[in-house]
Amino acid sequence: MSTLDAVRRVLADAEAWIVGGAVRDALLGRAVMDADVALRGDARRAARRLARETGGAPFPLSDAFGAWRVVARDHTWQIDVVPLQGESIEADLALRDFTINAMAEPVGGGPRVDPHGGAADLAARCVRMVSEPALEADPLRTLRAARIAAELGFDVEPATAAAVRAHAGGLVRVAGERVFGELKRMVGGEDPVRGLRLMAGLGVTAVILPELTTLGGVEQNIFHHLDVLDHTLTVLEETVALERDPAAAGLGRHEPAIRELLARPLADELDRAGGLRWAALLHDIAKPETRGERPDGRVTFIGHDQRGAEVAAAILRRLRASERLANYVAALTRNHLSIGFLVHERPLDRRAAWHFLRATRPYAADVVLLTVADRLATRGKNAEPAIAAHLEVADAMLEHAFADAPRRPLVPGDELARALGRAPGPWLGELLARIEEDRYAGELSTREEALARARSLLGEDPRT
Repeated sequence: MSTLDAVRRVLADAEAWIVGGAVRDALLGRAVMDADVALRGDARRAARRLARETGGAPFPLSDAFGAWRVVARDHTWQIDVVPLQGESIEADLALRDFTINAMAEPVGGGPRVDPHGGAADLAARCVRMVSEPALEADPLRTLRAARIAAELGFDVEPATAAAVRAHAGGLVRVAGERVFGELKRMVGGEDPVRGLRLMAGLGVTAVILPELTTLGGVEQNIFHHLDVLDHTLTVLEETVALERDPAAAGLGRHEPAIRELLARPLADELDRAGGLRWAALLHDIAKPETRGERPDGRVTFIGHDQRGAEVAAAILRRLRASERLANYVAALTRNHLSIGFLVHERPLDRRAAWHFLRATRPYAADVVLLTVADRLATRGKNAEPAIAAHLEVADAMLEHAFADAPRRPLVPGDELARALGRAPGPWLGELLARIEEDRYAGELSTREEALARARSLLGEDPRT
């Protein structure tokens, strides 16, 4: 049974309407997994009935407005039950954001209620505001205009676009987590770059992601063909393309492992693919403040990787994202130049792989994927040979990354300290790391060999 069928069956005797995006998506032939119900009556009682009949879990959304939500046990659907706003369904719909979201269908059956021409705007593929005061009442709707247009492949109607620009400044008053919720859907959508360009054109980006706006017009060196903003958006496009078809990006032999990796849950209801998109969006965020020029005129961005990790994490914290997501994006940003540096050290040995893995754990494979998207988006001077060399190293490093797993040390640290007759200290961690490097390089495989190497490294007779 579909979500809408469940609502119609359980609440057939109530004075209630299915409203908003559920009506819109049903008319578009899209799957409806989230439904909003406007109810004249007790929303709590209706939500509990829905939960009882569907096996979902009910909980209050708002004490002030009396709204309740019912969520499937497996989180595949949700139903929001909200008391009717105003004296009639027409009054309720007049308070909504866009005409395509201001339609209603009586739960018990009857003609669709569409006082603002939402069905006509669906046919015209346009996002039109119900009224300008609706944008002023909740400035998040200015961002939502761009998100919905990008999600559906629609255009924003000119008068609505002008109103969005006029009211976008109000986004500074909106809670970061609400902004992040819209941005997650934008960045995770079918065409995130179109959405981001719409945001910029509507004046929204300058308010909620001003750091992204500053990337525009920042020229790069001869190895780039785009400024930093267009390069960043192209990296995001390449990331989406890699996510959908790893083989087309030159990583075909790792395709099953890449797909499995990107499907793993990460944080904030995002999988690793979603996190990688955020890293693509923010990886060069510090280039404007680190731009410099050498005496020969060559443009540099020294330190933009390290500084970028700090800025990216700060942006996500401002948006009230989780620390896990902030740390993930920061880690990928900090290391996004690493494979490019290794290109000049070919052929790579196992020691080089070990140093890369040690620096990038537990996100080594994710880092490699970001560098591939970054390299594919960089098509200035000498692009094709440089891309081929990068893919060669990335392919080899992914083999190490996907095989990387924690191993029991040949000699535990406390045991090593006792065997050497020394008190534990900073020296011990350094020694264990060197032993593990030698082990990864294939030079050690037993406890006795590890102890002998430790003594040798400390300048002692390895035979004692």
